[in-house]
Amino acid sequence: MDKTTQPASIAILASHESAASVVFGLYDMFMSAGRDWRLITEGHTGTGVIRPVIASAHTESFIAANEVRITPQISLADCTSPDVVCIPELLVPPEQSLGGRFDYEIAWLQGCYAGGAVIAAAGSGAMLLAETGLLDGFEATTHWEYGSAMRQRHPEVKLRTGRALVVTGETQRLIMAGGGASWMDLGLFLIARVAGVQTAMQVARRNLIDWHEIGQQPFARLARSRQVDDGRIAQCQTWIAGHYQEPSPVMSMVRLSGMAERSFKRHFLQKTGMSPLEYVHALRLEEAKQRLESGNESIEAIARQVGYEDAGFFSRLFRRNVHLTPAQYRRRFAGLRKSLESGQPQYLN
Repeated sequence: MDKTTQPASIAILASHESAASVVFGLYDMFMSAGRDWRLITEGHTGTGVIRPVIASAHTESFIAANEVRITPQISLADCTSPDVVCIPELLVPPEQSLGGRFDYEIAWLQGCYAGGAVIAAAGSGAMLLAETGLLDGFEATTHWEYGSAMRQRHPEVKLRTGRALVVTGETQRLIMAGGGASWMDLGLFLIARVAGVQTAMQVARRNLIDWHEIGQQPFARLARSRQVDDGRIAQCQTWIAGHYQEPSPVMSMVRLSGMAERSFKRHFLQKTGMSPLEYVHALRLEEAKQRLESGNESIEAIARQVGYEDAGFFSRLFRRNVHLTPAQYRRRFAGLRKSLESGQPQYLN
């Protein structure tokens, strides 16, 4: 598929046993890719790079697990060539056999794989994937609660329940997440695979993945830095985007605006929700995050590159705004980026 001309298609397989939170959660993540980051940073939506659909044996609405209603968008008969298929977690007791219950879905999954699709399963969804026979001889993972059932019913599968994400099969087209919230890691990994690492990192930030204990404040500030419709302030925003590392950037913006310093600062705050200095700090810290994620330069070097001669001040400012030290941020997000770039989820083992 030529990803430059059309979005990747991902079919999310839904059934009466599906965990609706995973069905809709994956759908939201995939829809977000390429679309929502520009909404945060520029004030308007971008172009989506993934086309998700909820697929089921039939298109009639039904009540899924936890009594949530799902209305499939396409039938399996009409969904013949997706790039990726996702099997959400199934709320079926581990001791309960799937035999005879998913024959139609199993045949469809086998056909999609034969046609070149990537097949991904979240948690107990791997039990359905195993029923296809595609995992025989390969490593796999599933929710820890289903480990014994997997070993008993599918002894040919090399189960690795200690791993949260496994990529295996011919040409690495079988992907499984262990369970719990790891379906989000699965979604990120798939986004990186079909749309690129940078898009996946944007989705991770947008959805606070791996940042649940930190809260939204480090990202809420970025949302206020989008371009405003005031000509003089917008001109300053455009200029500072390429010159934030320069000395005395606020005074340079004052001169560029042609306004008195006091008036400029008051006007800038009214239009952007931040003082000019806060705005500069937000841009510098965002660039510092990118450098911490993608490189091995020292924190002192990064501080200088984004405009801070005093690395201690930079570190204190970073911690106050991001609620992590630069070193903690690097350990957390650099591992995620490295794993997505390598195509192998070592950080999840």
